[in-house]
Amino acid sequence: MRLQRSSGLPATLIVVTCFCAFHATTAIDIPLEVLGHVNIEQLPTITAQSPSSIIAFPFEESFSMTCEAKGNPEPEFRWTKNGQEFDPFQDPRLMKEENSGTFVIPNNGNLTEYQGTYRCSASNKLGTAISKEIEFIVPNVPKFPKETLDPVVVEEGQPFTLKCDPPQGVPPLQIYWMTINLQHIEQDERVSTGLNGDLYFSHAVEKDSRRDYCCFAAFPTIRTIVQKNAMSVIVKARDKDSPESANAILERKPSLMTPSGARSEIQLVKGEDLKLECIAQGIPTPEVEWVKMGHQLPEKATKENHGKLLNIPGAEQGDSGKYMCKAKNPLGEDVHYFTVTVEEPPEWLSEPESQLSMIGSDVLVKCSASGTPEPTTTWRVNGVPLQESPAANRRVFDDTIILHNAKASDSAVYQCEASNRHGTLLSNANIMIMNLQPMILTKEGEDYSAVEGKGVMMHCKVFSSPPSTITWSKDNSSESVEGPRFTVHDNGSLEIYSVEKGDTGQYMCLAKNTEGSSAIDATLYVKDPTRIAVAPEGQQILIGTTAQLSCLAEYDESFSNDFELLWEKDDMEIALNFTENSRYFLDDGVLHIINVSHRDQGVYTCVAKTPVDQDTASALLMVLDVPDAPQSLVLSDHNRKSVKLKWIPGDDHNSSTTEFIIEYEESKWEPGNWKELLRVPGNHNSAVLKLHGHVDYRFRVYGVNAVGAGPPSESTETYTTPLRAPDKNPENIKIEGHLPHEMNINWEPLRPIEQNGPGLEYKLSYRRQDVEEDWKEHTVKRHSFVVRNTPTFVPYEIKIQAKNHQGWGPEPTIVTGYSGEDFPSAAPFDVAVEVRNSSVVRVTWTRVHRDKMNGHLGGYRINWWRLRSLVDSKKSHGDKHTLTIPGDRNHGTVPGLTPFSEYSLIVMTFNGRGNGPGSHPVNFKTPEGVPEKNPVFRVTEVQRHSVSLAWAPPLEPNGILTGYLLEYQLINDTEEVGPVQTVDISNPDTTKWVLRGLEPVSKYKFYLRSCTSVGCGPVVSEECTTILETSLASIHGGISTQGWFIGLMCAIALLTLIVLVACFVNRNKGGKYSVKEKEDLHPDVESQGMNDDTFCEYSDNDEKPLKGSQHSLSREIKAGDSGDSLVDYGDEDGQFNEDGSFIGEYAGRKEKRASAEIKGSAQTPA
Repeated sequence: MRLQRSSGLPATLIVVTCFCAFHATTAIDIPLEVLGHVNIEQLPTITAQSPSSIIAFPFEESFSMTCEAKGNPEPEFRWTKNGQEFDPFQDPRLMKEENSGTFVIPNNGNLTEYQGTYRCSASNKLGTAISKEIEFIVPNVPKFPKETLDPVVVEEGQPFTLKCDPPQGVPPLQIYWMTINLQHIEQDERVSTGLNGDLYFSHAVEKDSRRDYCCFAAFPTIRTIVQKNAMSVIVKARDKDSPESANAILERKPSLMTPSGARSEIQLVKGEDLKLECIAQGIPTPEVEWVKMGHQLPEKATKENHGKLLNIPGAEQGDSGKYMCKAKNPLGEDVHYFTVTVEEPPEWLSEPESQLSMIGSDVLVKCSASGTPEPTTTWRVNGVPLQESPAANRRVFDDTIILHNAKASDSAVYQCEASNRHGTLLSNANIMIMNLQPMILTKEGEDYSAVEGKGVMMHCKVFSSPPSTITWSKDNSSESVEGPRFTVHDNGSLEIYSVEKGDTGQYMCLAKNTEGSSAIDATLYVKDPTRIAVAPEGQQILIGTTAQLSCLAEYDESFSNDFELLWEKDDMEIALNFTENSRYFLDDGVLHIINVSHRDQGVYTCVAKTPVDQDTASALLMVLDVPDAPQSLVLSDHNRKSVKLKWIPGDDHNSSTTEFIIEYEESKWEPGNWKELLRVPGNHNSAVLKLHGHVDYRFRVYGVNAVGAGPPSESTETYTTPLRAPDKNPENIKIEGHLPHEMNINWEPLRPIEQNGPGLEYKLSYRRQDVEEDWKEHTVKRHSFVVRNTPTFVPYEIKIQAKNHQGWGPEPTIVTGYSGEDFPSAAPFDVAVEVRNSSVVRVTWTRVHRDKMNGHLGGYRINWWRLRSLVDSKKSHGDKHTLTIPGDRNHGTVPGLTPFSEYSLIVMTFNGRGNGPGSHPVNFKTPEGVPEKNPVFRVTEVQRHSVSLAWAPPLEPNGILTGYLLEYQLINDTEEVGPVQTVDISNPDTTKWVLRGLEPVSKYKFYLRSCTSVGCGPVVSEECTTILETSLASIHGGISTQGWFIGLMCAIALLTLIVLVACFVNRNKGGKYSVKEKEDLHPDVESQGMNDDTFCEYSDNDEKPLKGSQHSLSREIKAGDSGDSLVDYGDEDGQFNEDGSFIGEYAGRKEKRASAEIKGSAQTPA
C-alpha cells in the first residue's frame, strides 16, 4: 500500500492552560529532567515503610524496620519508640544502612526489650515527613497452666460442659478436642465445641464416660499447638427400676447453655466474619432455628456445627440488626436475641493532596475521613502538632487548612491523621510554593506514526510554576491547530481524532507562563491502515487430520520490516517454534495444525500487527470425532421378558449422534463375544430390551455419528433372566423329496440362547392336504425328520412346535410341502424345427401334462448333434449339445449351428428328480453360409515384376465353394497407398496364383477370401517386397580369369577364415550367443524359404486393408448370411436368463481338421 497525501487543514487556534503538570496523591515528584537543568529544593517524601504491625516469630532470623524517603536536600531520619526518641545507631546489636532510615533487629533470643510502637520521620530544611506507627510485637509462647483437674461427675441425661480456657496467643486460634491417642471426639447435635473452645454436652449418656478428654489449642501463625491436661468424665447411670426418675429425665424442655441471659450485643469490624452461637440442652436434643428480625437471613449466611452456629462471612453495614436463635424440642423452646453492630475503621473521604503553587496564591489543604465510630482528625506540620507551629497566614476551617498569600517559606509537609478504635489513617501532603519558567520534559524532534482513520497522541510534558499555557501549531504556522478533531489535554498532549493524510507534517508545542516560555518540535506521519484481506474461515475438521487456516493482510509498505502476523487460540498466542515436534507451523500466511486433537478446538485469531495498529479476524475450528462412550448405564423395570436400559450419552464431538447400538454378551454359550441386540435413534438415552430366558446377560452401548462408531461403554452388571418356555418355534422349514416314497423335513433349529431353558425338543406334526386325516406327531431332538412310505408327490401340511422343561412354545404356523418326486413319465410331442438362418433354428413342442411330471416342473432340455456336412455324403455323429430352458415353456432357440449341415434333435422335460424320456428325433438341415478363413496363405516365389501365391482351402467351407477373391495393393513406406486390385478366381480347386506386372523393389499387401454362393468369408493377408533383378553372368565371364580378381578373392577368403577362428575361440571361452545366432544355427526350413529368399512378411491376422485401399464390391459378404449373433436371432420368449446370459450347454467341436500345407521352392535368378 502506498501513502497518499492530501492538502493540509487550515490552522486555527487552540489554547490550553496547564494548571499543574504533575498531580500526586501523596507527594510532588520533581522529575529528574528538571533537576538536571536546575537545582530545585524538594520536600521529603516517605517512599517505603514497614507494615503497621510486625510479629516477631521465633523462627524468623531478623526483622526489618523499614523507612525510606527522598527529598532535596537529602532527608535525615529520626525514630521514636513509644513516643520517646530512639536512636538505632546507639545500639550496636542493630544493623543499619547508610543514607537510609531502615534498621534490622536480629533474632538473637532477646527481643522483648524491642517490643513497642515505633514511628519514623524524614527531615530536610524544607520540612519533615513522618511514617505511620509501626507496632513491634514479641509474642509469648502460649501455655496451659499446670493444674490438677477433678473428674466431672454427672448423672445420665443431665447437661455438662468441659472447660478449655485456652491461653492468650497470636490469632487465629483453633480448638480441637481429642483423646490421648489423638482421636477426635465425635461431635453431633448432642455434643459440640463452642466458639470459646468449651465442649458442650446437651445431655449425658453412658458412652461419655472416659478419662482422656484433651483440649488442644493451635496457633498456626506461630506454628504452635499446646495441650491441656486430660479431663475425666463419669456418667452415673439412672435407676432404671424407678419410672419416676426415667420420666423426669425424658421430659426436660430446652434451655440455652450458651450464651447466657436473654440478650447479647455483638460489635465487629466491617469485613470480619459474623458468628452467632446458640448451644442448648434438653431431651430430646433441641434443634436450633435462626431468624433476622424483620428481614430475611443474608444469602451468604450459612449454618454450621449442626445448626448451632450462624456464620455470615465478610460482614457489611447491611448485616447489622437484631437476630434471634430459637432452641426447641417437643417439650418447649428457648430463645436468645443478638443486637449486631457492624463498625468500620477510618476511610478517606478527602485525602490531602500534594500541591505545587505559585508565590502569592491561596492554598487549600482538605482532609476528611469516615468510619464507625466517627474518626478523630489531627493535623501536623513537619511532624509537629499544628498548634505548636503557628503561622500568621494559616487558618483552619473544619476539615480544611487555608494558606493566604502563600510565600516560598510556607513550603512544608502537612500530615493529617484520622483514627478511631478500629484503626488509624495517616497522609503526608507536600505543599511547595515556588515560581519556575516552563521546562518541557518531552524529547525534542519526536516522530509519531498514526493510521489513517485512527487517533494519535503527541506529548508535551511541561513542569512550571505558575502553570503554563500550552499551544500547538503545524508547519511553522503562526496560528495554532484547532477544530473538532483536535484536543490539547491538561497535561499538554495533543490528541488528533480520525487522522487524515493531510495531517502529516511538523508540529510545534509552545509552553508559556509569567516566568518565560519554551517550545519543541514533533513530526507526524500518517500510514495506511493494516487490513486483513483474506480472513480465516470456520472449519469442521476430522480428528487426526491437518487443519489449514488462511490469513492474508495488507499494510503500509513502510512497515515491511516491522510487520508481524501472529496467531492466537482462545486469546492466547500460539508459539510457532518450527521444531520437529511442533504441531503448528506457518507457511505463506497459512497456519497448519498437524494431527488435530480435541484440545485444538477453539477460536483462532489472526493478528496482523504493525508498530502503530493491528487488525484481527477470528474463526472457529471444530474438531469432529466419533462419540465418546456412554456413561452410567443403569438397568431398571425388570420383567421376565425385558429390562429397561438407561445411559448418559458421551460427547458427540460436534457431530450429532445418529444412533446408539446396544450389544449384549452372554456367558454360557459364547462368552466374550459381543453381539448387536438393538439400535435406537441418537436422541434417545434409554431402550426396553427384549430378552431370552435362562441367560446371564451383560450389556454395553456405543454411539454412531457421521464420523463413525465410537468406543463402547463399560458393561453393566450381570443380569440373569428366569427360566421359561420357548418364545418361538423353528423357522425356515424345508420339505424335500429325494426319493419317490419319502419326504425329508428339515428346519433351522433354535439357537442356544433362544431355548429359554434346558430340555429342548421339537414336536413334528404332519398330514396329507388332499385327503381328510388326523395329524401324525413325532417328538424329536434333532432338526430333521424323514417321513417314509408316502405317495409320490402329494401335498402335506406340516407344523413344528418347540418345548423345554418349562412348557410348550407358541402355536406353530402350518406350512405346505410335497412328498418325494419321481422321474417324468412322458415326453413332449409335436416337436417341430423352424430354420431361421444358417446357424440358428427355433424349436417348438407340446407341453407334458402335469400328471405326467411326477414332481415340480423344472423346465425342458433340447439335445442336438451334427450328423454330417452336406458338402460330402459321409456321416459322422458329432458331439451332443444341450440347451436348458427353465419353466413351463413350449419353444426355444438353438444357436451356434454349423451351416450346410444335417442335424438331429430331441426334446425332454425334467423335474427335481431328473430328466424324463426324450421325444422322437427330428432331423433338419442348415442352409449354406460363408466359408471360414483360409488356414494357409503365403508367398512362394518373388521376382522383379511378379509374385507367386499359394493357399489351402478353408477347413469348413460351410457350403459349396464357388471360388476365391484375391486383392492386392502397393503399400510402400509413404502416406499414400496404391489402389486395390482385384482378381476373381472362379475355379474352387485353384490353390496357387501368380500376380504379374508388379513394380520392382516395391512392397505389396495381398488379401484372400473364400467364397460360396452366399458370399465370401473372412480375409487373410500377406505382405511381400519385389526384388531388383541383376545379371552377373557377363561380369563373371570377363573378370574371373584376371589375376587381380583371383588375388582379391583369396584375400577375402583369408579374412573370412580369420573371423571364423576368432568366433570359435570366443565361444570356447564360455561366451553366449544370442537368440538370433541360435535361429541362424537351427533355421526353420519353411520360414527360411520365405524370409531369407523372398523378403516377405506374413500376417495371419491383418484382415483390414490399409488406409486409402479400396474394397472390391463385386463379391461382398451378404448381410445376415454370416455370424452367429444371438441378438439377431434371439427369441423374446426366453432363451435368456434374467441377467441376460444365454441358457444352454454347448459341447466343443472336436472334429479334426486337415492342415493343408503348400510347399513351394523359391528360385532366385543368379
